[in-house]
Amino acid sequence: MTEPRRLRTLPVPGGPAVAQLFPALEDVLADRGPAWLPVPADDPARTRLLVESQRPGEPIDPRAALVVSTSGSTGTPKGAMLSAAALGASAAATDRVLGGPGRWLLALPAHHIAGLQVILRSLRAGFAPVVMDLTGGFDPAGLPSAVRACVAGGVRGYTSLIPGQLAKVLDEGSPEAVAALARLDAILLGGAAAAPELLARAADAGIRVVRTYGMSETAGGCVYDGLPLDGVRIRIGDDDDTVGTPGTPGRVWLAGPQLALGYRNAPGHPAFARAGWFRTDDAGRLDETGRLRILGRLDEAISVGGLTLLPQTVEDALRRHPAVVDVVVVGIPDTRLGARPVAAVTLRSPAGPDELRAHVTAELGAHSAPAAVAVLPVLPTLPGGKIDRRAVARGFVDGTISE
Repeated sequence: MTEPRRLRTLPVPGGPAVAQLFPALEDVLADRGPAWLPVPADDPARTRLLVESQRPGEPIDPRAALVVSTSGSTGTPKGAMLSAAALGASAAATDRVLGGPGRWLLALPAHHIAGLQVILRSLRAGFAPVVMDLTGGFDPAGLPSAVRACVAGGVRGYTSLIPGQLAKVLDEGSPEAVAALARLDAILLGGAAAAPELLARAADAGIRVVRTYGMSETAGGCVYDGLPLDGVRIRIGDDDDTVGTPGTPGRVWLAGPQLALGYRNAPGHPAFARAGWFRTDDAGRLDETGRLRILGRLDEAISVGGLTLLPQTVEDALRRHPAVVDVVVVGIPDTRLGARPVAAVTLRSPAGPDELRAHVTAELGAHSAPAAVAVLPVLPTLPGGKIDRRAVARGFVDGTISE
């Protein structure tokens, strides 16, 4: 009788020590051995939460090779069960879009899907990834030597970054760091919306940026620059069978070979209730060319005096202000309106709250302008690098964040 596949914990260290995990991840690609649950070796609290919620040691769906946690921004992290076939389909589709396989530079935490995919894509192409030391945070000064190693021998070179990292290189990095990014064949940029101004500056510097949309449940990015990867299907509509017409906003549904098998710790979750489809919590629309535009998360919508406001719409407007580097808009309780939008921003040059509110008013109308705008040195983030919206909202409520 064949031993059932079981889930095992895979502690993921920071920095170059992550290389010790490469043999286990090569087994993942080959669909052999146990299923692995990556956990951050330097975060005991997060590890305990994942272990308690995902039950390592117990049998698991025999098709599962990795269980990748969601961010947990809305509570206990869910565990997306990914098969070797789904991970391979994602890597193959990425290679086709980018122009071929290559060596990847790891500059993201390797226990989340974006960092894991950097490693898996590189190993699948036959190259050990180049690993940046992130134990002290992302430092653009390390890019020139890391990129040289990545493209050594004329190999195609790639990396994945979040917008804040790209902005840090362009704002604070040396000319050598900027030139290093330009030597790479492509940079996948995801995890958050990117300001048009940031993308324009990167293009001016000769940096090829490919914007990605996806999540743990889709083995990472499955829509590049608004277009689905090979085999991926996009549906816009409500929870019934109605398919949205081009230009009509609605919930985003995704299907394709990259899709997870479901959640390890939430069997029967409604997100996977429709066979072959994943129901996201994002609102979006398709333009006349079939490109997907994400409008914001449905579970983050703010009801202001009976009007529904999607925070990302306001965030996009603020990112178009030349002084703004990054921004998060959240709703906090209001006795008169039910909720009111507030914003926290980081800046590259001085700009006051009144100026930023006036900018939003001019673009979207007074009803969308944040009631308060706080300037912070950095925005709080979750372990995977996404902005911690809950922490920002708490800060405005308890007064630790204010104008």
